[in-house]
Amino acid sequence: MNQVILVGRLCKEPEIEVIDEGKKRSIITIAINRSFKNSEGIYEADFIRCVLWNNVALNTFEYCHTGDVIGIKGRLQTRSYEDEEKTRKFIMEVIAEKVTFLSNTKNSEKEAKE
Repeated sequence: MNQVILVGRLCKEPEIEVIDEGKKRSIITIAINRSFKNSEGIYEADFIRCVLWNNVALNTFEYCHTGDVIGIKGRLQTRSYEDEEKTRKFIMEVIAEKVTFLSNTKNSEKEAKE
């Protein structure tokens, strides 16, 4: 079974691109803090690349912003390509099936000002 559930902060504003026959795609990165400190006593984070398609991509583009906490349910996928030196490179990414909006930084800022 290939299933992944992640919760993290959106690293930058989502962007939408239209590809083959009108399919919509968004590639986002979420930062996920580790639950332990490194040898210098600092919490590190992992940055996970996620690919969103069609309605999931559109809704995330419309409602999510940098710093928002989101949950992603999806699957891992590996793909490869050749770089300029003809070296084969591999990328592992999460293909999102569902995105849940957990907190919104704009609403949090608005509530803090009131």
